[in-house]
Amino acid sequence: MNPSFVVLVNLSAAAEQAAQCAAALGAPLRVHLALVNVYQPPLPISDVAIVATPHFPQQEAETKAALQAIAQRLPVPAEVTVLMAPMPDAVQEVITRFHPLLLAMGLSAEKDLLDYMLRNHALPVLRATHRPLLLVPEASPPPARPRHVLVAVDNDFFALSASSLALAPLLASWQATFSVMHVRKVVTGIEQPGRYGQLSGPLRELLPQDAPGALYDDDDHDPAAVVLRAVAEEQPDLLILIARPRSFLGRLFHRSVTAQVLHGCPVPVLLLPANAPDQPDYMPSMS
Repeated sequence: MNPSFVVLVNLSAAAEQAAQCAAALGAPLRVHLALVNVYQPPLPISDVAIVATPHFPQQEAETKAALQAIAQRLPVPAEVTVLMAPMPDAVQEVITRFHPLLLAMGLSAEKDLLDYMLRNHALPVLRATHRPLLLVPEASPPPARPRHVLVAVDNDFFALSASSLALAPLLASWQATFSVMHVRKVVTGIEQPGRYGQLSGPLRELLPQDAPGALYDDDDHDPAAVVLRAVAEEQPDLLILIARPRSFLGRLFHRSVTAQVLHGCPVPVLLLPANAPDQPDYMPSMS
C-alpha cells in the first residue's frame, strides 16, 4: 500500500497550490493524496438553539464537485472527502482512515486570513495529531520536487518524534541537497567545542546525508527574522522547522513570529514535531 498525504482544502487558490505542492513532494514515492474539506458545524446562537443547516447535502455535493475538478488537475491520483465535524475530530478521522505521512494546507497571502487559518485550522491540526504539517504559501513558486532544503534549528537539544522520523524515506526520495542553519543566541561565555555538530545529531536519523551547518547569530533577539534572512541567503525550495517545547521555533504560532516566518517566507514550510507532552507548551493559546 502506498503512503498517503492528507491535504486540508477549501475552494481557494491557496488550497489548490497546497495540493499541487503535496503532489510534487509525494510523487517519487507514488504517494496517495486525499483532499479533505472540513465543513465546520454552525456555532450555537444560544444554549438551546443552533443554526439549522438544511442545505448541507447540497453544499456537500457542490463542494465535492469543485474539489473533484481540483483533483483532476493534479499530476497524481487523488480522492476527495467532505466532512462535517469540528476540525480536531475531522483530522483524527482522516488520520484513522488514511494513516498519512503528513498533513498539508495552503496559506493565504492576506494577513488577517493567514492569522485566522493558523489559529482555527493549523493549530488544531498540530494539537490533535503531533504529525508533520506542510504549510504552503499562496504565492510560493510553482510546485516542484525540491532541490535544496534548509533545516532551521536553535541551540538547544531536541529529539524528533516518530512521525517526523517516518519522513526519512520521503526526504531521501527528493534527491535534494540539505543544509542546516543554527540560530545562535548571543554568546556570553565560552562555547563547548563541537556543540552545534552534536545538536545536529537527531537530524542524521532523518536526512539522507550529512548536511553542512551554518551559524546565524541572533543579535537582535528576533529569531524569526534570522530564519528569514537565512532563507533569503540560501534560496531553498523548502524550509523545515522543528516545533517542540521551550524552543524559539516552538513559538511559531505566536502572532508576531507567524507574521515574520510564515507570512514572510516565500517557500513552503514543513513543521516537524519533536517529542512533546500530550498538551505541548510550544502551542500557546492565541488570545
